Amino acid sequence: MSDEGDPKIYLLPNLATAGNLCFGFASILKILEGALMKEIDPAAAQASFHFAIWCILGACICDLLDGRLARLGGHESDFGREFDSIADIVSFGVAPALMVYRIVLQQFSHAGWIVASIYLVCGALRLARFNCLAAANSAAANKEFKGFPIPAAAGLIASLTLCLLWWQGEQEHELGRWKWVLPPLMIFLSWMMFSGFKYPSFKSVNWRTRRTIPHFLVIVIVLVVTSLNYEWMPALLFITYLLYGFVRPFISRQWRREIEEEEDDEEQPAPESPRQSP
Repeated sequence: MSDEGDPKIYLLPNLATAGNLCFGFASILKILEGALMKEIDPAAAQASFHFAIWCILGACICDLLDGRLARLGGHESDFGREFDSIADIVSFGVAPALMVYRIVLQQFSHAGWIVASIYLVCGALRLARFNCLAAANSAAANKEFKGFPIPAAAGLIASLTLCLLWWQGEQEHELGRWKWVLPPLMIFLSWMMFSGFKYPSFKSVNWRTRRTIPHFLVIVIVLVVTSLNYEWMPALLFITYLLYGFVRPFISRQWRREIEEEEDDEEQPAPESPRQSP
């Protein structure tokens, strides 16, 4: 049997995507485990939800890496894009929707199911639209996202839940009244994924990206503060990224280039070899 029609599977980028998918599956398992243990052992249930949140954030890191590895080796492919979308709908669609449903929305059987489903469906449609845009114009898709990206939406939900667990849940093993922020946030993010706001993809950042010493120090400080305040700092970073889409049209082109690590087209060297593009 001929295998001429089989797509090429590049190892490192697709391993990162597989890690994304495995993190998403582990998150779903821990959410279900926490839901079963909530009435019996609240402390153990909280630990399960904590683990599920970190799995979603781990999936975000894998999603960030797979594209970088593919572009670094010039191995972008249709297969990798489709595989990434399948992993994303599990890690950034099903897992966050299930988590918010089990924590808050299960108290409202019909309305809760509808809210979670809206987020999940909008996330799937967002991924499908991105694939269509990338296939039609891969160069534009690499520069910016139209609508809020679903990995960032899931990261915001997960990091905000982590922040609420840290802020109010240490004693009561639950989120308290602030948990009611999550359902409206899911509806808002569902709309944002289909909005006309544009977000930088930061795909131009690579090993050849150069920064001044002040820029480098700011990045180091942010990383150090994030590692020391991991309970709330990720939520602040995701919220900042969300708000950036609103103020981006009013920022000068020079400032935007500095923030998004872009280079003028005339400054970019010509590619040494053709790359696969959808």
